[in-house]
Amino acid sequence: MSDSFLNGPVADERDEEIQRLREALEAKTRELEAQQDRHLRAVAEFDNVRKRAAREREEYTRYANESLLRDLLPVLDNLDRALQAARSEPAAAVTAGVELIQREMLRVLEKFGLTPFTSVGQPFDPGRHEAVARVRRPDLPDMTVAAETARGYLLNGRVLRPAMVTVAMAPDEREPGPDS
Repeated sequence: MSDSFLNGPVADERDEEIQRLREALEAKTRELEAQQDRHLRAVAEFDNVRKRAAREREEYTRYANESLLRDLLPVLDNLDRALQAARSEPAAAVTAGVELIQREMLRVLEKFGLTPFTSVGQPFDPGRHEAVARVRRPDLPDMTVAAETARGYLLNGRVLRPAMVTVAMAPDEREPGPDS
């Protein structure tokens, strides 16, 4: 090999090219490191947001009913008073007190979207009623609610609990009627 190849103008160009490539490599390496750093920060930020959202969701779930429960505390106080009165007062006074508590409880629950619905005399609706018994009632049309065992409730218009009802059946034609 000749010295001109190692030391001549070609060598200078080659050295400059190597230097330029090294600088470009270093620049790209710094750029890659910066990208990796931004990526790691974004991943960490996303993880922090996810954890914060989970904490907030858990806290919301724990205390979601706080307002409802706070409004029900006076109802519990009145039940305590009614029980105290039941031990010493006549039944009429206790009944009036319990009716007052029931009205107060319904008022609180209505504030949160809970409303009772009436069923007696209405056509049986499997979406709103749960039949617990059937009874022959010639005075009522077939499949009409004859009695209510437990009241049904709607939560913001949607059935929360169906009413437990007794459903009227048409009289059996084989049985003799009262006129026979």
